[in-house]
Amino acid sequence: MTLPKVVLSGLAFLSLSALAQRPASADEVTYEIRKTTAPATAGVASNVSVTVVGKNGWHVNGEAPITASVKADPGVELPKPKLTRADLAESTAQSARFDIPFSVADAGKKTITAQTRFVMCQEQACKPASETIAFEVDVQAPGAKPARSAKAMAGAKKPAKKPAP
Repeated sequence: MTLPKVVLSGLAFLSLSALAQRPASADEVTYEIRKTTAPATAGVASNVSVTVVGKNGWHVNGEAPITASVKADPGVELPKPKLTRADLAESTAQSARFDIPFSVADAGKKTITAQTRFVMCQEQACKPASETIAFEVDVQAPGAKPARSAKAMAGAKKPAKKPAP
């Protein structure tokens, strides 16, 4: 028994339609992590930031839990070791940013680590993600001039040389 041509065409269409709407492959980039660190001053409240940005048609799920569990070197005070959706400094469909507050009593290099957990989505699929981000913070003594970053120094203009007499 053969099926009518209309049914076969409909089945072929459904198969092609299903292939076109398949979820992204496992190796597709769904997000980017951006981190912001600036020199800090001992005894002064500071923060570092971590931002999750959707890529390739993916976005940050606006309803799923999003967290940052924070740890730091000894001597670094973290007022809130776990941040949640309510703590987001910025939240859009495309990105979400945590500002992580901290303070340090003594000058020196310190490391702050944030374990982030979030969910990325597209039209047909969602998938949980987790990233650990390390921030290297250069803590200055009070009254010290902040160290210039290599990036800032690269953009600095050099004084013009005087022509030889």
